[in-house]
Amino acid sequence: MLPRILGWAIVLGTAVVAAVLLWPQGFGLQNQWIAAHVVALRGAAAVVAGATAVVFALLALVEPARRFALAMTAVLLAFSIGNAGILAVRGFGGSGDGAAAATADSLTVLSWNTLGEVPDAATIAGLALDEEADVIVLPETTEPLGEEIAIAMRDGGRPMWVHTQFFDQVAKARSTTILISPELGDYQVVNEPWPGPPENTNTLPSVVAEPVDGDGPRIVAVHAVAPIRWELRNWRSDLDWLAEQCAGENVVMAGDFNATLDHFAGRGVDGGDLGRCSDAAAQARSAAVGTWPTRVPALLGSPIDHVLATPGWRVQAFRVIEGLDDAGSDHRPIVATLARD
Repeated sequence: MLPRILGWAIVLGTAVVAAVLLWPQGFGLQNQWIAAHVVALRGAAAVVAGATAVVFALLALVEPARRFALAMTAVLLAFSIGNAGILAVRGFGGSGDGAAAATADSLTVLSWNTLGEVPDAATIAGLALDEEADVIVLPETTEPLGEEIAIAMRDGGRPMWVHTQFFDQVAKARSTTILISPELGDYQVVNEPWPGPPENTNTLPSVVAEPVDGDGPRIVAVHAVAPIRWELRNWRSDLDWLAEQCAGENVVMAGDFNATLDHFAGRGVDGGDLGRCSDAAAQARSAAVGTWPTRVPALLGSPIDHVLATPGWRVQAFRVIEGLDDAGSDHRPIVATLARD
């Protein structure tokens, strides 16, 4: 009798944990330790749960463990299928060719966390020229490399202005660089390079640039800290601060958010995913494609790099670029083409 009670207690406990990890925002736990990490890797979680379900299904062939094993198989399969279903709704495929979709009034935004400048200037500039990027967001990139990229792009017929924020020059991860096409007009950085709100993100810098003449979108180059255990408070604060940056009427944000749509839950306003901004990948049904890490297939990775925009911007194309996984960064570049409604 006792083994049977213990077995069903394990099944019930597993079912409760599976429900919480499948949809932690339903329990207010999407930004908490463990749940935040599991939900960030839904594809991997689905595969691991499915494989474990197979093991329990084989154990069900053994008479003494049949009921327990079948119950565990059902719980794990439900968890696996649930994650796969959520990913399917969010979308597995890139949407369109950004360069082909671009129009005279569109805005093409490229973002790539360079892992401390591992890809060289020629690689980054070549990608930006191929995509006809108007805005390039480069977390973990210093001003000197940004200037090299700008020179290469000028030589390629697409000049750029360079803006950088850094907290220190000891680690390249403590710099974020944004390149903006002069065709968008003059821009100036309006936030201070001080760690923490109200001027910046806490551990890694973000750049807030606004047009000098008042036209064009406010552009935010994002680098939120990763939700490692000792940075959880700063990570949550970073996401709150970024939501506040997207409270205006005309904002475009891009970069490494170290967060998925699940982590944005509760921070949207007026139908937005984060503040008033909506995720371009979600609108293009590509939000299940992982951008990190490059060492695993994209469908098993975590979609933590984003382009977001306020209402009034329409997504013409969005892609996670998988052809540069050998360039050295642990992030995949993303590119979105937006147009004014």
